[in-house]
Amino acid sequence: MQTYTLPFAQINILRDDVAEVIVNHGVEFDLELVRQYHEFLLSHLTAPFSLLINKINSYSYDFEAQQNIATLPEINVMAVVTYNEITHVTTETLASYPRKIDWELSFFTDREAALAWLFSMQSACQEQDQNHG
Repeated sequence: MQTYTLPFAQINILRDDVAEVIVNHGVEFDLELVRQYHEFLLSHLTAPFSLLINKINSYSYDFEAQQNIATLPEINVMAVVTYNEITHVTTETLASYPRKIDWELSFFTDREAALAWLFSMQSACQEQDQNHG
C-alpha cells in the first residue's frame, strides 16, 4: 500500500485500481480542491477504478464542489464507510444531488466489509471488460 498526504486528505493506494480516501477534519471542498482530487486519482490509478471513502473525519463541500465531486467517468463504484447516523444521512443527501454523472455507491459501517464489496465490484468490472474487449 502506498500512502499519499495531500493538503486536504490522505489517499491510500490499495491496488492500482482501488484507493482509500480519508479527507482531513474540517476541510471544505471547493472547485479547486475537487480539481486537485480528480487530477490525483487520474494520475495515480488505473481506470476504471473504485474508491473507499472513509468518513472518519468531518468535512464539507461548497455548492459547486457538491455538484462536481467524484464525477469522473473513470470511477467504477464507491464504498462509503460511515461511523454514525448523521454522517450516513448527510452523505446520502449529497449522493442524491443531481450531477453530470450519477454515483454508484454503497454504505457500510465496517471498513473490511466495504473493502470486500469494493474488490468484488472491481473484479466484476474487470471480467465485464475482458468479455467485451
